[in-house]
Amino acid sequence: MGGNVKQGNRPCFKRHLAAWFIVFAALVQAACSTGSGFPEREGFVDVTGGKVWYRIVGSGSATPIILLHGGPGSASDYLKPLEKIAADRPVIFYDQLGCGRSDRPDDRDLWRIERFVEELSQLRAALKLKEVHIYGHSWGTMLAVDYMLTQPPGVKGLILAGPCLSSRRWVEDANTLIEELPAGTRLAIRRYERGDIDATSKDYEEAVVEYLKHHMCRLNPWPPELMTAFQMSNPEVYGIMWGVSEFHPAGNLKTYERVDRLHEIKVPTFFTAGRYDEATPGATAWYRSHVPDSSLRIFEKSAHLGMFEEPEAYVESIREFLKHIENR
Repeated sequence: MGGNVKQGNRPCFKRHLAAWFIVFAALVQAACSTGSGFPEREGFVDVTGGKVWYRIVGSGSATPIILLHGGPGSASDYLKPLEKIAADRPVIFYDQLGCGRSDRPDDRDLWRIERFVEELSQLRAALKLKEVHIYGHSWGTMLAVDYMLTQPPGVKGLILAGPCLSSRRWVEDANTLIEELPAGTRLAIRRYERGDIDATSKDYEEAVVEYLKHHMCRLNPWPPELMTAFQMSNPEVYGIMWGVSEFHPAGNLKTYERVDRLHEIKVPTFFTAGRYDEATPGATAWYRSHVPDSSLRIFEKSAHLGMFEEPEAYVESIREFLKHIENR
């Protein structure tokens, strides 16, 4: 999520943004998807700007849960481990407009958080989800919080995983994490930030991968579902909303600050983060302290993707949270 982008120079913007995604493309391997073992159905819903693709897994009687993927501009494939929640309830995956299997309209004005909030409301209405739980991961926590601040009816529980609820805090934490990297990696990132090298530099690309291997996903190799999500992402959405680099926002989310409004969330809320998460445990605990009815779990062997790094414990913690609030 951010970066040193000259917003007034569109060709330069595209070139540097494309270079950022070369980092991911270099890691992509062939990926395959296996069936969940639960009943599934999929389709498309009309929203402002186009159609979004959804997939519903499971048919249990408990309250459904909607999953909000990260990015912005990624795809929902990497949330596949959460299919196991379908043992209890329907799990709704969807690719936000502009990425994955959803439409990709050529309209920069669509890439605003307000429209994504509207999109979520339209999805709920189309699928007739009167009561629902909401899970947001990474950028999805920004979307989830802004949606909750509209006080939507029928939301029974909220999960904020690897949250970014203050762009300022994200930058502060990223700077701290960068300083803990090996000297050569740290130097390459700082050289890019000073403008000494650009995003196509091999040194910078390798430095970004090193950072992500420490603080996004510590598995080697990375899971194929994660690679698929990168392949199906839309770098233009990411660039307009966040920027070029993960470390410093330059897009329209650069002033995103919601800590002072978190007290307005009135539903039970479960925060999660990994011990090595770029959404640091300290930041996550700080966010949690502002939500009245909330709890927190830190996954000690995980970075940003606990659903892969500690899958059994991660999924079970969500199932337990949902069952707890439904039984009280």
